[in-house]
Amino acid sequence: MKVFYLLKQGLLMLLVFSALIVKAQTGSVSGKVLDETGQPLPGASLLVKGTTRSTSTDVNGNFKLAGLPNGSVTISASFIGYQTLDKAVTVSANATVSFQLVPDAQKLNEVVVIGYGTAEKKNLTGSITTVSSKDFQKGAITTPEQLIQGKIAGVNVISNSGQPGVGSTIRIRGGASLNASNDPLIVIDGVPFSGNTIDNAPSPLSLINPNDIETFTVLKDANATAIYGSRASNGVILITTKKGGSGAPVINFSTNNSIATVIKKVDVLSADQVRAYVNANGSASQKALLGTASTDWQDEIYQRAFTTDNNLSIAGSFKGVPYRVSAGYLDQDGLLITDKLKRGTGSITLSPRLFGDHLKIDLNLKGSLTDSHFANGGAIANAIQFDPTQPVNATNKYGNYYEWTQGTGADMVPNPNAPRNPVGLIRLQDNNGNAARSVGNVKFDYSFHFLPELHANLNLGYDVSKGYGSINVPSFAAQSASTQGSATHALRTGSDKFSEFYLNYAHTVESLRSRFDVTAGYGYYDNSTTGYNFTSYTGTGVALVSPVFTFSVERNKLLSYYGRFVYTLADKYILSGTMRTDASSRFAQDNRWGYFPSVGFTWRIIGENFLKDSKVISDLKLRLSYGETGNKDGGDIGNYNYLSRYYANTNTGQYQIGNTFYNYYAPAGYDPDLKWETTTTYNAGLDYGFLNGRLYGSLDVYYKKTKDLLSTINIPVGTNFTNLLTTNVGNMEVKGAEASLNFVAIKTDNITWDFGVNAAYNKRKITNLTLNPDPGSKVSAGDITGGTGVTLKYNAVNQVPGSFFVYKQVYDGAGKPLEGIFADLNGDGVINTNDQYFYKQPDPNFTFGFNTSFSYKKWTVNTVLRANIGNYVYDNVASNYGIKSNILTSVGVLNNASTNLLTTGFTNNQYLSDYYIRNASFLKMDNLGLAYNVGKLSKNGNTTMRISANCQNVFVVSNYKGLDPELTSGIDYNLYPRPRTYTLGLNVGF
Repeated sequence: MKVFYLLKQGLLMLLVFSALIVKAQTGSVSGKVLDETGQPLPGASLLVKGTTRSTSTDVNGNFKLAGLPNGSVTISASFIGYQTLDKAVTVSANATVSFQLVPDAQKLNEVVVIGYGTAEKKNLTGSITTVSSKDFQKGAITTPEQLIQGKIAGVNVISNSGQPGVGSTIRIRGGASLNASNDPLIVIDGVPFSGNTIDNAPSPLSLINPNDIETFTVLKDANATAIYGSRASNGVILITTKKGGSGAPVINFSTNNSIATVIKKVDVLSADQVRAYVNANGSASQKALLGTASTDWQDEIYQRAFTTDNNLSIAGSFKGVPYRVSAGYLDQDGLLITDKLKRGTGSITLSPRLFGDHLKIDLNLKGSLTDSHFANGGAIANAIQFDPTQPVNATNKYGNYYEWTQGTGADMVPNPNAPRNPVGLIRLQDNNGNAARSVGNVKFDYSFHFLPELHANLNLGYDVSKGYGSINVPSFAAQSASTQGSATHALRTGSDKFSEFYLNYAHTVESLRSRFDVTAGYGYYDNSTTGYNFTSYTGTGVALVSPVFTFSVERNKLLSYYGRFVYTLADKYILSGTMRTDASSRFAQDNRWGYFPSVGFTWRIIGENFLKDSKVISDLKLRLSYGETGNKDGGDIGNYNYLSRYYANTNTGQYQIGNTFYNYYAPAGYDPDLKWETTTTYNAGLDYGFLNGRLYGSLDVYYKKTKDLLSTINIPVGTNFTNLLTTNVGNMEVKGAEASLNFVAIKTDNITWDFGVNAAYNKRKITNLTLNPDPGSKVSAGDITGGTGVTLKYNAVNQVPGSFFVYKQVYDGAGKPLEGIFADLNGDGVINTNDQYFYKQPDPNFTFGFNTSFSYKKWTVNTVLRANIGNYVYDNVASNYGIKSNILTSVGVLNNASTNLLTTGFTNNQYLSDYYIRNASFLKMDNLGLAYNVGKLSKNGNTTMRISANCQNVFVVSNYKGLDPELTSGIDYNLYPRPRTYTLGLNVGF
């Protein structure tokens, strides 16, 4: 109801002010905006200074400002990447003026998006970086976050796998939590984007079309993020999509068609190597199991994958209303056979301006539909392990796919101790998913007639989704022999609605050389998900499990008040402060409200008399900031974990009264004192520029401390309804430094060559993990595949989260590991768990990014490289499969093994040996592209063309011998390979 109340009030306000009389205008100014070479700049902005009157240039760089008062006015022309130019003009019936803009490499006057407003880049007090569409990653990009991979210091974007549409893990300055979410808040055109998993979609962001995005703005320190309060401990990403302009419609069509290939497979023994090993080491019965085939199971399950991505947009203005309409269609095959993603997207933006530009309305609507077929990912591990001497097909009752069996005749069943045929796993599982998502909002920005510096802003929006899927396995499939197949269904819907209202007052007092910018606002957010529970069946239609409840709803609300004050003195000293207070339904009444302040100070040293006329230094700015942010999302916190709750058991736990069966209800653990995680951040930054902006960049150092970390800990028996409880118990600190350097090496009429380099150091450390001091306490943070409950990663005091806890391997004189021989680290003469130690971690100590673009006339070559140093990976493939007993089993089957067996000679698994922890530092070339800008196809026409060729995942340099050294979990097992992709693209404009 609050949403509709605010809408009603907002519309009433608009009706009142629409009755105000605006003074009649009598003149106009028209002209053209050109770049430094004399070419027109379409989409350049023109503003009559001291007013809200503005327009933008058409495709030919022309503009017209009508209805201006007669007399002298100053018109400001601006374009992203160029220096703003002001010119005085005397308005008349047909006044004209032209602008020729020059590049501004540092973009100091560029207006960037910040929380609830905008600011000039030169006046920022927080650590903020913007990447625009011209600098995005190129090629086959299916999810938006891939556009900025390697582009921003301190921002790691790691694709979770090579599956079509799969999402990425995004970490800004390493993350600040253990059990809660470490994902940044993402805001798209003012809509807080729900990161909740959408059933039967590869990832939430896969439903947003990257082609519609104009800029990414990343807020990194607390001064920049605290305005978002409880959701901002892990940074904020503001995404702005493309909008319409003025003038005639501009039509743009792009198509990218690509082929993806597997560039590396897991190293396992060939069929001949397996035969040789079994003949040399096996018993007579084991030798008899050898087949005559030579099957490369990884080749059998992988394919060359084709993708086509097509986008059409129309942008312009209709009766003075800027608009943009776009549609996109993606059809992407996966590397795994049968894997496929189809996505259709559409977006509409309208930007009417009313009441003499006093009222600005922005309507943004985006929608998408996906249709996916998910290949059985379990086939990847089975392809590593399955005996390569056996054929893919055989005449049998299991779909004619060869399987290891036991018994004879009618009693023959698949051997339960053997892996399943990898091809059969994929071909005999039909896993389909459909997802729909719509994101939209309408923003009203009203500049009061009687006080134009005062703006009222109303933002109403939504984010709704629906995911439906079904998995069917026939009764004859070997993978489901125990259940005679299966048929399951899943449906989940999400609905996020919000309303935000804020006032902004910005005013310059020339006599005081001061500018005041004040914002105060309110937000209400209502988020819910509904899961529908369906009966599951066997492949023959017999019910397996019937749900207790037909649907379940999870809902949480957030109520917020926020404010910001920015004071600028003499265009050199900027002081800013923010405060946000949030109340979340996730917490009990006493802990419901959180308060998140920040303060920042910037000294524009370049503005001082001793530097402002410098011919060498073009920018020098010092930033200092402090702030607090919160974290309420993700992990095991749930929505009502502060309440005592009861859950119904499954149908296997029932009691009978008469002829009726009733489910048992069991109490769940709870903590009535759950509260916010709070992160305090200190940041110091230096922005610099030399040689008139040809060389520029920034340096930042920061310190973050998170208290009241949500962690799952052991608690005494009898003190709750569980022995493991998620509660506020820990502290963690993060120290880091970031640097970026951009250099325009050559800038002539025909040649442009620029470089960008960024580097970051980040170190996380847990400082407390128990209610009472206990330096030796540790909490499980990740198990491995193999064995039973083998825990490899722990969170512990004075350690990086998720560090490896292992035994120290002993080697012989030739450097070969000795099986089962570990160092007695505590010297007590006994090798046991007391001899385990913390050794390395998945987090890299240093990350680097490098990009360069070289243009000669109409040709452009560009590349992007990334590097990690200090990250380690546990090779779970080698530890699980690289042993003798994996080939020569005692259960009547033969398997394959990792080639690591030939190095170690291990007979049995040594899961917790530090031998398997490998240095995974790497250098990757993410992207290499070549483009030719054909330009206009005819002298008198407006049709333009651009042709491009691109290669992604070009090479990897690393000492790690596994499939891929870049793993967020630090455990290498069952990874869907990241492909090498070759793309041809065509872009046509009309």
